[in-house]
Amino acid sequence: MMVRPHHLAPAAGAHLAPRAGTPSDGRRERGMTMQILGNARNHWRVSGDRADLCRRTPDPKPVTIHALPQRVTFDLARSALLVIDMQNDFCSPGGWLDYIGVDYTPARTLIEPLGRLLPALRAAGVPILWVNWGNRPDRLNLSPSVLHVYNPSGDDVGLGGPLPGNGSRVLEKDSWGAAIVSELQADESDIRIDKYRMSGFWDTPLDSVLRNLGLNTLLFAGVNLDQCVMATLQDAVCLGYDAVLLEDCSATTSPPFCAEATIYNIKQCYGFVSDAASLLAEL
Repeated sequence: MMVRPHHLAPAAGAHLAPRAGTPSDGRRERGMTMQILGNARNHWRVSGDRADLCRRTPDPKPVTIHALPQRVTFDLARSALLVIDMQNDFCSPGGWLDYIGVDYTPARTLIEPLGRLLPALRAAGVPILWVNWGNRPDRLNLSPSVLHVYNPSGDDVGLGGPLPGNGSRVLEKDSWGAAIVSELQADESDIRIDKYRMSGFWDTPLDSVLRNLGLNTLLFAGVNLDQCVMATLQDAVCLGYDAVLLEDCSATTSPPFCAEATIYNIKQCYGFVSDAASLLAEL
């Protein structure tokens, strides 16, 4: 049976259900019921004459999985999965990579293992964050150096340009190209973060969302492993998060040596490398 995760925010002012052993939860004080301000993982309880700032931290859910350079134990209750750039422009026929002649099929190899992992993590209450390109139509927050990556000659179809085959504007928010591939439907409980650089942390609310949810271990999946996945993982570690790459849920359309170097650097400098099968075995 699917268990609905508890990482989304209740509506501001929602009543807190009483819990056995904690009489202050949901009780009336001077005729007023304590209300919740915040999300299920990080909130105050307030009434007209009192504010309770004590957080109720979730019970630890430690899991130990096979990983390199060594086995790793982390707390599922303080963890999230970041799925990066599983978008039509990178992973589907008719997308931007397909248009410029890049073989996009390696980016689809992780769809099957990721598709098995997502419902299991949701059932375990682990937040799923989709971190995807979602550029402004006017592209006013994109510098020439970012635009040049996608249109080096200046006269081709780059960020925001319409693809000749379907008219979708490349990686523009709400376009077909920026949408998640159809094989990996996001759940209404999942969290979406638009990004505008290789790293999902630059100029986005990703760090604020993760900290407000009380999370410290991040599982990484998506494409391209050596570009946006690696840039986001590096920034995460520099910001103090723990990082675990799920290798079978990550891929790249770059040459094989790029993936090999990325895996080496993650194990050597940034965190741990595991896979979905190891994690699923412990859920």
